[in-house]
Amino acid sequence: MDQTKSQIYKRLLTYVGDYKSVAIFAVIGMIGYSAMDALFIQLMQPFIDQGLNQRNAEVLKYAPFVVIALVFGRGIFNYISSYCLSYVGSQVVRSLRQQLFEHILHLPVAFHDQNSTGDLISKITFDTEQVQQAITKAMLIVVREGAFVVFLLAVMFYTSWQLSLIFLVIIPLVAVIVSVVSKRFRHISKNIQSAMGQVTRSSEQMLSGHKVIHGFGGQAQEITQFAKINNHNRQQRIKMDATKALSVSVIQVLAASAMAVILWVVSMPSMIDTVSSGDFVVLISSMMMLLRPLKQLANVNSDLQRGISAAQSIFLVLDQEAEKDVGTISVDKVKGMIEVKNVTFNYPTKAEAVLKNLSLTIKAGESIALVGRSGSGKSTISNLLPRYYDLQPPSEILLDGVLLADYKLADLRRQFALVSQQVVLFNDTIANNISYGITRSLSDNEVLNVAKQAHVWEFVKDLPDGLNTMVGENGVMLSGGQRQRIAIARAILKDAPILILDEATSALDTESEKLIQQALEALMKNKTSIVIAHRLSTIEQSDRIYVIDNGQVIESGDHSSLLANDGTYAALCKMQFGEHG
Repeated sequence: MDQTKSQIYKRLLTYVGDYKSVAIFAVIGMIGYSAMDALFIQLMQPFIDQGLNQRNAEVLKYAPFVVIALVFGRGIFNYISSYCLSYVGSQVVRSLRQQLFEHILHLPVAFHDQNSTGDLISKITFDTEQVQQAITKAMLIVVREGAFVVFLLAVMFYTSWQLSLIFLVIIPLVAVIVSVVSKRFRHISKNIQSAMGQVTRSSEQMLSGHKVIHGFGGQAQEITQFAKINNHNRQQRIKMDATKALSVSVIQVLAASAMAVILWVVSMPSMIDTVSSGDFVVLISSMMMLLRPLKQLANVNSDLQRGISAAQSIFLVLDQEAEKDVGTISVDKVKGMIEVKNVTFNYPTKAEAVLKNLSLTIKAGESIALVGRSGSGKSTISNLLPRYYDLQPPSEILLDGVLLADYKLADLRRQFALVSQQVVLFNDTIANNISYGITRSLSDNEVLNVAKQAHVWEFVKDLPDGLNTMVGENGVMLSGGQRQRIAIARAILKDAPILILDEATSALDTESEKLIQQALEALMKNKTSIVIAHRLSTIEQSDRIYVIDNGQVIESGDHSSLLANDGTYAALCKMQFGEHG
């Protein structure tokens, strides 16, 4: 094993360490099982030489009892090893899966930008299962069949060490084949994992985008694409099986050649009288029996390599640095003054800066609006405030005069309530979606009042289960406007001092928008609020409006002063109200 491979396996074995005692029982069970089989072959010598050839009835009388005892012992050892191994394997996979899930949750947003959801799901589901194969199936075969090979060789050497030496010649050759094949297995395993990630990703896209696919008639395109990915996956598996079959065949040919040489040596006149019938049967039986464990040991290599490859892909994620929380300042509720100073920022996946030397100040309790074309950088500001991304000096954002990075992350994020265009709902009840993330105990009345404030109650009151209605995956049972109202109810309940509304009313019809506007106005009272909007009618009451273009502030002022300026904002207003008027 090269260094990295052995390191991966050692790291995997640290997960087994917590269940050491059970693993030891598994090993004892496997060795005991192999010992019973080897002992059975060894006992054939006295049964044949003394029992049959010397006609010793006493020896033959014990034979049935010995056979039953051996089979009974074999069964007990088999149960112990199988149960203990299964227990250890499932526990390791459970803790690996749990650790992976928790670690992914704590990784920065930038990591999720660079990795597809399908690939990550594949790691949590498929790759962890492959690791279990490596721990249970591979360990079972390596220990049990490995011990069987050692015991059989011991039996052969005890019977006739001269003849057994011939068989030993093939061991180095087998080792060379296993080493060459290992490298190929590992390479193919990586390809299989990547192919499985593509299958998951493609399936996930199809399931989440089925309406768009139906609407644009993209079925044929998706089917062709999936067929290509699916076939690539099949090809990798065929390569794995072909390599496995070839290595097994070569090892068996080597073993059979050694056996042929031994038979030829035994047939020589000088040797024929030195080997008894019992010895000959034991030797031939041992060599025949050796073919099965050798075949399985060659085969297990693919499971082992697949497991190591899967573990490597899991450890790559686990070794990613979790979101940095270097802040030391604890805060319960901030006043809400925000200063954005000379911020230049580009997303990790893009080279071009989205914000360029942007500066703006928001006073505590002030309501400001950010307007501008799509892609001008408005939403980026709402991503930087809760520190989803870190800024590089000299760019800095201060909250109440303190750098964002100096606050403890959980405390900082508690200061913001975000209602965005893309509402994320969990496959849970409406009530639980509204109260998501609230740690204190809530009364039903509290949730009901919030639902009424956000006009959620209007569509919930007629549902048979009311607030306990399940919303389906990502709120699939609800309309865009209904989902948006739940998001607003969630923000009301959070009661954070700073409110960010990113296109919060974009999914609403005019009637709903008026209702929601009232709810939002109530919500914005005594709070610092940042409204990002395309519809200018929703921001006329803002204390200050910033017009952003190409990552920079090009105009700022209140609605009437900006109209009087007759600049970009006035042009946007004319365009929008002209269309509607």
